[in-house]
Amino acid sequence: MNNSVGNTARLLGAGLRALLVLTVLCGVLYPLAVTGVAQAAFGHQANGSEIEDAGGRVVGSSLIGQPYGDDPRWFQGRPAAGLSENTLNTRYGLLVSGATNKAADSPELLKAVREAKAEVVLDNTVPGYTPQPSRIPADAVTSSGSGLDPNISPAYAELQTHRVAARNHLPVAEVTKLVEAHTEGRTLGFMGEPRVNVLELNVALKALAEK
Repeated sequence: MNNSVGNTARLLGAGLRALLVLTVLCGVLYPLAVTGVAQAAFGHQANGSEIEDAGGRVVGSSLIGQPYGDDPRWFQGRPAAGLSENTLNTRYGLLVSGATNKAADSPELLKAVREAKAEVVLDNTVPGYTPQPSRIPADAVTSSGSGLDPNISPAYAELQTHRVAARNHLPVAEVTKLVEAHTEGRTLGFMGEPRVNVLELNVALKALAEK
């Protein structure tokens, strides 16, 4: 009987000691170490990849797209067709995200793409410039898998330069240079595609227009 009680007590003691040690190691020291390394080496990313305007005010994250309400003064992001009300996340809502899950030959998807292409041509037509429907890039008329893509292709950004320049009373050449300055190449030179972060571009555009 005494041996049984003693063995139980030793097992309980060992278990409690293991619990205490693992709690300190995994619940305190490890999180502190990971947080410290992240803040020291990747502070910008660890804090949400925040983007600030010219006044130092945080206006968003470089990882999440923002809506611009079809305001013609700004560069527009990709269509946001995710999973939300009526299966269309048209406002880059963060509560639910996702793709439409429609096949490439879906009549509904093809109809939506045709309508989106017509809208892109109409919205970006200004005196002296009309986009060619055959040159409208895919990201101008389709959403990303999440519906929250913060980037567009350089081709889509270039397509919008004439409209943005006209609406902000800026030379097209200056807006084109702005797009080129905010075009990122492939990650490590070979992964992904060249891209333009819409929020960063619009922050720079606002600063340029206010000059």
